[in-house]
Amino acid sequence: MQRLQTRPQFQATMSGGTISRTAHFALHRLVLSEVDVAKDAEPTGPGATPSQAAPQALFVVPGCKVPQVWMGPLVPKRWAKRSVTRHSIKRQIYAVASEFDAQLQSLPPAAYVVRLRAGFDRKQFISATSEPLKQAVRAELMQLLNHATRRKSPKPVAQANTTQPQDVAVEGAG
Repeated sequence: MQRLQTRPQFQATMSGGTISRTAHFALHRLVLSEVDVAKDAEPTGPGATPSQAAPQALFVVPGCKVPQVWMGPLVPKRWAKRSVTRHSIKRQIYAVASEFDAQLQSLPPAAYVVRLRAGFDRKQFISATSEPLKQAVRAELMQLLNHATRRKSPKPVAQANTTQPQDVAVEGAG
């Protein structure tokens, strides 16, 4: 499993859409295509000359022949004020994701972002690294990734939007 590292990688993955949610977390997925992943390629950057410049792939894996899963945590200060809490949650995200690595590798190549979308109650979890907080975070992450691995293929957005109004019209007519 590769780790997301750059802002454009996170932004592209977040634009892919939310596939799973819990009370505190959301999971975003971007299914990668051949254009997104450059295998056996050197990343090109702003210092490259025009003759060397090529379309820059966001997800470059030099020497990799196997489709990769990319994972990145997004834990904003807004929801976890203390840095020790943010780092603890990030470590939990990577630990749970490594347990699900085999199931995620069986899916099409994709990039995932686990985003903290609500804070944990500081009255209930007094210590930033308490065992109850770690267990609560781990349980939600397991639920989040279980749901994501059960959904084998992403549904096309256009198809999902066109079926809902028809279903509502049919229900209203009956």
